[in-house]
Amino acid sequence: MVTEDVKLPDSYTLYNNYPNPFNPITTLQYDLPENNFVRITIYDLMGREVRTLINKNQDAGFKSVIWNATNNQGKPVSAGVYLYQIRAGAFVQTNKMVLLK
Repeated sequence: MVTEDVKLPDSYTLYNNYPNPFNPITTLQYDLPENNFVRITIYDLMGREVRTLINKNQDAGFKSVIWNATNNQGKPVSAGVYLYQIRAGAFVQTNKMVLLK
């Protein structure tokens, strides 16, 4: 019987988005060392929620999600600085990104 070693991340990590600055699409990468409920949210600089990208249980692993610079209603957002935040269990991290138009 052959078993494959599946490599899992050692720790929770939220990487810098790429490209940054971006227009109109950027990728957010993150690592989950264990299965957990994950929420990834985009905020404007006033702290208002712009878009929820992930809001569900996810298996451990190396993950990514794409944001197309739209809000929760599907409308394009204006150019500027945005914050993206991951919450997975007790882990919370926030990074900045810039949308150019």
